[in-house]
Amino acid sequence: GYAEGTLFPWTMSDFSLMDAIECGIVKLPRVPVADNIPEAQTPIFRELWKHIGKLMPKKGRRKSEELDPRKLPLPLQTALDVLYDHYAQTFDLWLKAGIEVPPCFIVVCNNTATSKLVYDFISGFERTLEDGSTLHVQGHLKLFQNHNEYGNALARPRSLLIDSEQLESGEALDDNFRKMAASEIERFKSERKQRQGSAVADPTDQEILREVMNTVGKKDGLGADIRCVVSVSMLTEGWDANTVTHVLGVRAFGTQLLCEQVIGRALRRQAYDINPDTGLFDVEYADVFGIPFDFTANPVVAPPQPPRETVQVRAMPDRATLEIVFPRVEGYRVDLPNERLEATFTDDSTLVLSPDLVGPTITLNQGIIGEGANLSLERLKDERQSTILFHLTRHLLLTKWRDPNGEPKLHLFGQLKAIARQWMEKHLVCKGDTYPAQLIYQAIADMACDRITNGIVARFAKERPIVALLDAYNPVGSTRHVNFTTSRLLRWQTDSRKCHINWVICDSSWEQEFCRAVEGHPRVRSYVKNHNLGLEVPYRMGGTARRYRPDFIVRIDDGHGDDDLLNLVVEIKGRRGEDAKEKATTIRHYWVPAVNHHGGYGRWAVAEFTDAYAIEAEFAAEIESRVSALIEEALTPADAVAGVSAT
Repeated sequence: GYAEGTLFPWTMSDFSLMDAIECGIVKLPRVPVADNIPEAQTPIFRELWKHIGKLMPKKGRRKSEELDPRKLPLPLQTALDVLYDHYAQTFDLWLKAGIEVPPCFIVVCNNTATSKLVYDFISGFERTLEDGSTLHVQGHLKLFQNHNEYGNALARPRSLLIDSEQLESGEALDDNFRKMAASEIERFKSERKQRQGSAVADPTDQEILREVMNTVGKKDGLGADIRCVVSVSMLTEGWDANTVTHVLGVRAFGTQLLCEQVIGRALRRQAYDINPDTGLFDVEYADVFGIPFDFTANPVVAPPQPPRETVQVRAMPDRATLEIVFPRVEGYRVDLPNERLEATFTDDSTLVLSPDLVGPTITLNQGIIGEGANLSLERLKDERQSTILFHLTRHLLLTKWRDPNGEPKLHLFGQLKAIARQWMEKHLVCKGDTYPAQLIYQAIADMACDRITNGIVARFAKERPIVALLDAYNPVGSTRHVNFTTSRLLRWQTDSRKCHINWVICDSSWEQEFCRAVEGHPRVRSYVKNHNLGLEVPYRMGGTARRYRPDFIVRIDDGHGDDDLLNLVVEIKGRRGEDAKEKATTIRHYWVPAVNHHGGYGRWAVAEFTDAYAIEAEFAAEIESRVSALIEEALTPADAVAGVSAT
């Protein structure tokens, strides 16, 4: 309808994000480009969800069971700590510069269960005790806590949770906030009436809460004091906060478009004043974790995959004499002393705090241009050792040492504290800029308490045998039940004289080498790979019940004859992390003693091989050492004095 050749009354320019970043009209996003985990192909905090996704709740808050914020995955806790440490430095700089609103830290989550967990971990929560009473647990990040040191709610909250469950819960606002923010709420009401007419109803709590979010970073607004926003979806509505300095993504990011949309929430500049010296804008940064934003993303082409041969893995009827049976253990019963406690620690009692376990402790954040930033955990190094020891002992007492009625055995606190101090001094190793203060993380505290308790169990193993709790409905497993198909190419066709199963499906070439070594040893009567076999060893890691599947069972004639063969459980391990130590400790000090004490499944032992090039020699040495031990037991003291030898 306009005359040809004239301009429209308005124009719109489609300006790409990369152009905006390069021109400096938005903040410069800095993403992790390096960390202190050398084995990782990309920085852990660049693609955080890849490392924690399987450990996070799959459903929303309504459909999830009761969740404990203290059990967040360790890499997520470390990511929060590292990014918060940099936020605290930024907060101090803004405070010294006299900026009247605080910088904003936003967390974007995958569902309402995750958002509630992260929010409670950050700001604090109420924990229900066994007697029905509640106890306030202070938030882990001090600047984001919504309660003071006495557990009383702050009049103006510092952290905000925005998701569908929170908006519908009716718990969004408390009376203290209404009183302290009365003038802002009245201003919001009057502005609303001016826009929509005087007949409009008063805003609901949900509408006020949204106004709090919409005024984050705006002086005299309802959200002026908000420092942290935890949300499920921030893309479905407008949000123009210009004080966002840090972003953490706790969800999957399938496309670069989604990455750009989430990061875009942090890119609105605070100021558009020209620097008189350069004639340009001063650079402003937004530090980003957990969002795999790629400045130079290219499409990935997936070529078609060739078909692979499928084989059936099954027990062979003509090899029935090589059958191996084993117990299916569901748990253990341990009866420890109630008065005098001692511990025997071994190399496997050592807990190594490293970036491999807790996540990167030093991360370099860099943008496509501009200055980089090193983010670390330096604030944790000042925590007092006595405070850490007290928290560890308290956690040990409350989780491991209770009466049958559930009451903690308080009279053991002193002894447990002495044992915990002994363990901390000799068996706690901090590497890669980790600190003992990280023992306060519940997952790490649980691991430490497991190591300490295992040391106490090992000390009293002979005096107080461990009892195996078998599966009530299926107590025995057997190789005769194995029957499945697979297309895995890494496999070994077994010797019909050594294995009941026709194929071994290997997880590595090391296991193929072990099969060759086993089949060539004269004392081996039969063996089997624990693949779809059902042998599982229950253990605990970081307070979570898990199941460990050893690699092989090998039946050996160690001198007792074919009627009393030794069942050797074998683990092929190239690299021993903290999880491998927990597995080894459990099978050595719990599973094997408990099964041997039962007496109904023969004799059992465990061996671990860690050198691919020495598997055959190590396996032969393991067998010879057991034969030699039997010979030494057979020799009488008189024979030993007379110099009698046995072959």
